[in-house]
Amino acid sequence: MSADLTTRYLGLELAHPVVPSASPLTGDIDHILALVEAGAPAVVLPSLFEEQITHDELAVHFALEMGADGFGEAPGGFLPQLDDYNTGPEDYLTLVDRAKGEASVPVIASLNGATDGGWTRYSKILEAHGVDALELNIYKIAADPSVGSAQVEESYLDLVSTVRQSVDLPLAVKIGPYFSATGEMVQRLCDAGADAIVMFNRFYQPDIDLDTLSVSPNLVLSSPVELRLVMHWLALIYGRVECELAATSGVHGAEDAVKALLCGATVTMMASALLQQGPQRLTEVRDGLATWLDTGGYASVDQARGSLSYEAVPDASVFERTSYMKTLTSYVPTW
Repeated sequence: MSADLTTRYLGLELAHPVVPSASPLTGDIDHILALVEAGAPAVVLPSLFEEQITHDELAVHFALEMGADGFGEAPGGFLPQLDDYNTGPEDYLTLVDRAKGEASVPVIASLNGATDGGWTRYSKILEAHGVDALELNIYKIAADPSVGSAQVEESYLDLVSTVRQSVDLPLAVKIGPYFSATGEMVQRLCDAGADAIVMFNRFYQPDIDLDTLSVSPNLVLSSPVELRLVMHWLALIYGRVECELAATSGVHGAEDAVKALLCGATVTMMASALLQQGPQRLTEVRDGLATWLDTGGYASVDQARGSLSYEAVPDASVFERTSYMKTLTSYVPTW
């Protein structure tokens, strides 16, 4: 017996549900092709950041405008005032074009905007370049104490609705876990136009350098422990919301992928393990998933999906307060 790993995600037919997520590995064509060679059924490109594009545009504008109309001897300026600067997401679009032309698997673009106009503008540009789907990587820090949760949530919903009205692409929305009612928020995002929810975005916290007394970025790759939070919410909302669900953060091995699928994930996404161990890790996770399904007597990944979700387990309290109490009282001190 050989279990059928075929998975449908964002309207795309995938050979299996283990997908490389946005990371430096999907940021150049050589790594993309290596991932495809290792069996990647699709790739999610790194995020196109609106701030980077805006910064480049302003830098070129400043360089070309500096001195213009500033000298009587040269009333037209020493450099021409161009109406159309050759700036924007050219490198990213080149990557999209090459991936579409060479990778032979669906290409999902990732977009991280900062303004409503930026989200819609670049969504349309990416659609025009033929990406198969779009992942909206929403990274909002509610840093203003005067802004309430309702306002923050409405900004998410308005963003998704605006992009949904602008493009016909399948839309995945990558969110963080910090909502007071995550399940309800997921359903509202589905209602606003999301086809899938990617759970969860990792919010990177800066560190403190005690030698320089400065705040500095500090990237720490994920660990399998982080999958616990993802699994919990997958299990709670699977079958109770109208979107597909993608698991990200903490998928390092085949067992992690199996657990996420049993909780309800449509696909499982990997980044940190691939960065650490290379493309062959994807092959190992895919094959390990297939072996586990065969051993368990599952005919397909679809049969296994959600079988340990909130609505499927005999005692759903394991996902609620009862589990909290049991967890706190289960640890035995070692001294």
